[in-house]
Amino acid sequence: MEKRNILKGVLFVGIGASIYGMLATFVKMSYKDGFTTSEVTTAQFLLGFVGLLILNLIQTKTSKKTLPKPNSKEVKMLMLAGTSMGFTSLFYYIAVQYINVSIAIVLLMQSVWFSVVVESFIAKKFPNARKIIAVIIVLAGTVLATNLINMKVEIDWHGIFWGLLAAASFTMTMFTSNTLATHLPVLRKSMTMLSGGLIVVLLFLFFAQIGPLYFDGLKSFYLNFTENTEHIRPFDYSIFWTYGFVLALFGTIIPPILFNIGFPKAGLGLGSIISSLELPVSVTMAFMLLGEEVIPIQWFGIVLILLAIVLMNLPSKNDDQEIIAYH
Repeated sequence: MEKRNILKGVLFVGIGASIYGMLATFVKMSYKDGFTTSEVTTAQFLLGFVGLLILNLIQTKTSKKTLPKPNSKEVKMLMLAGTSMGFTSLFYYIAVQYINVSIAIVLLMQSVWFSVVVESFIAKKFPNARKIIAVIIVLAGTVLATNLINMKVEIDWHGIFWGLLAAASFTMTMFTSNTLATHLPVLRKSMTMLSGGLIVVLLFLFFAQIGPLYFDGLKSFYLNFTENTEHIRPFDYSIFWTYGFVLALFGTIIPPILFNIGFPKAGLGLGSIISSLELPVSVTMAFMLLGEEVIPIQWFGIVLILLAIVLMNLPSKNDDQEIIAYH
């Protein structure tokens, strides 16, 4: 029975990671159709919030027992933690504007070693040799996966900057998700955190697109950061029925639910290894649907990163608590 539960957990985590890995490709496709980062993130988070709200109402009505509710302090903490979800999507999607999806996902995976650094500060303890080796392997894999050693390849450093910011933000999402209000039902906790992310993307929508359209002061402020005036236009509501539903399902509804169901069954270490499927799935989707070129040396770099994640999450006899979760 225990092996069956582990297998179910692996299946849930694997499906969730694979679905999440498809997300950036659809974002890139929406950009090609003329939608902005503001429109994409707003549609994803708003429809995702509505979807989770409906699922919460169904669960509350059909549950045979009273489900625990967060107190006011927990709501504030979860919403604050949820802002990192909004920032992660914003930074990641901005990065995709400048660089290929296959490179953006590799940058997002830097959260693996970012987590080691954060964990060391929190525990006030230097990471063990295995984690240090894993970090070195991740960095080496990143150099190969982004094809930095090929000097003929031009990589927009704006994309590198935003991609690394996404990784840093995602690291915070990982730690807060695993430590805050763990007694709450998955759907209720996810919805509360998502509301914090929704506030972030709505503020971004106002300052990056809607505000500059009507206020000259905001327009001047916005143009100090970018020369792109194409985003200063009325909101295109067609994003909701073209890409919004898919982005909400693949980004803010299905993966979090599957991860929260799968990780307790599979275990944190095994679940983290399986969740790294997101990397090859994302690169493969970009290759198939966007026609992005991925040369053999980049695949080798991706394999190195995956091996580092496995190494980092192998059970430790000395310290079973030293496990980093990617999701």
